[in-house]
Amino acid sequence: MKKKVISYFRTARRSHRAVTCAAVTATAFALLGAGLPAPGPLGVGDRLFPALGNPGYDVRAYDISFDYGGDNTVPLQASTAIDARVTEPGGLARFNLDFAVGTVHSVRVNGLPAGHRGAGEDLVVTPALPVPWGASLHVEVRHTSPTESGATGGWVRTKDGLAMANQADAAHRVFPGSDHPSDKADFTFRITAPRKLSVTAGGLLTGRERRGDDTVWTYRLAHPMATELAQVSIGRSAVARHSGPHGLPLRDVVPRADRAILEPWLAKTPGQLSWMERRVGGYPFETYGLLVADATTGFELETQTLSMFERELFVSTSFATWYKESVMVHELAHQWFGDSVTPHRWDDLWLSEGHATWYEWLYGAERGGPSPLSRARDAYEKSDTWRKQYGTPARLHPANPGNKTDIFRKSVYDGSAVVLYALREKIGTDAFARLQREWVARHRDGNASTADYISLVNEVSGQDLTRFLKDWLYGEKTPPMPGETGWRSR
Repeated sequence: MKKKVISYFRTARRSHRAVTCAAVTATAFALLGAGLPAPGPLGVGDRLFPALGNPGYDVRAYDISFDYGGDNTVPLQASTAIDARVTEPGGLARFNLDFAVGTVHSVRVNGLPAGHRGAGEDLVVTPALPVPWGASLHVEVRHTSPTESGATGGWVRTKDGLAMANQADAAHRVFPGSDHPSDKADFTFRITAPRKLSVTAGGLLTGRERRGDDTVWTYRLAHPMATELAQVSIGRSAVARHSGPHGLPLRDVVPRADRAILEPWLAKTPGQLSWMERRVGGYPFETYGLLVADATTGFELETQTLSMFERELFVSTSFATWYKESVMVHELAHQWFGDSVTPHRWDDLWLSEGHATWYEWLYGAERGGPSPLSRARDAYEKSDTWRKQYGTPARLHPANPGNKTDIFRKSVYDGSAVVLYALREKIGTDAFARLQREWVARHRDGNASTADYISLVNEVSGQDLTRFLKDWLYGEKTPPMPGETGWRSR
């Protein structure tokens, strides 16, 4: 009886302290919010996605944990830890995170409980104490991560589990953060899943621990990454391991039943890596591989170090071999153009998709597909129509409501590749080759804009081609193709 009485009084004292702390914290939140405008969605000023990203801080690292119970229709329990630096000159009495659909259980800022509420697709956080300019900001959010994505992106339900498709505006359907490509950061993923399943994420495996009937997998990326490029695959998968150029570790994630039929395709990656390296320099990351997902997405995706492909692309007889291989190179090229060198704003997407399409054209031609000349002429002839319907390569029309991937249009693929074709014709093949290599070397692991590209073109070519490129990138009408008097656009 005595132990129970002692225990009762100890519990009572702890409860009294907890109630007191809760009251003080609630008062602090109320005082902090008193002089602030009403909470609402914020953004960093992106024209195509105005509410994406958040002002006032710079994210340095994410540490994200998911607990998967084996049913891909059930939301995952998750926690996201964010390390950032405050950039707001007056400090932060309140700040936003992008987070759209999950349930938030709790938020802590620099170790203390914080107030939080939803506003549109933002989570508005009020810390117990203001965080001054230049100080570290450590945020911990316990939340769910729903797997219902549809056309809006986020988790993709595969036949045997889950994968991610966060482009262009959907990482914040999976985890809270600053979901804009300009705020790249380091990433660690910790995934708990039943022992019978395999888990693979971007980067390298740094830990695997058995816990009862589960396994905890830890992956870290060695280079900063934009949120939209994150990838986690959970399922009954086989992991095939190969070696790439210079001993680069390769790992491919495929449905177990399909490993044999997919192996000939996986074996092409080392040669494709060498092909790309001869053109643009060394591969920029610590590993690479293909994630072949048994799901219908309607696209392939350049998630960093682990590109995602639909199973149907490889097993279908509807696609020519040269086409399948060129699509593989398209996503591989993105590891340089888009992943390592990431667009500064979504208006700069042409720098990513245009270059990936350019190398898709070149590689496809070497494998039996149409020549770059014929593909450029075909794209040129349709360019005016695309510009009117979709926007110009560097100024797309906003996505249609309810379909954020709608910005991925012909203007930004073939329409942007034909801009690169015109540029090569203007400055010559040698200068163009130097430009490509210098672009990815100078901006590696960072962000770059259209203005940065134009500046580098002028530097490498020794000419002022600002007006030339602006006409091609922003003009309502497609300019004349250098050296071609008979080409007409409609």
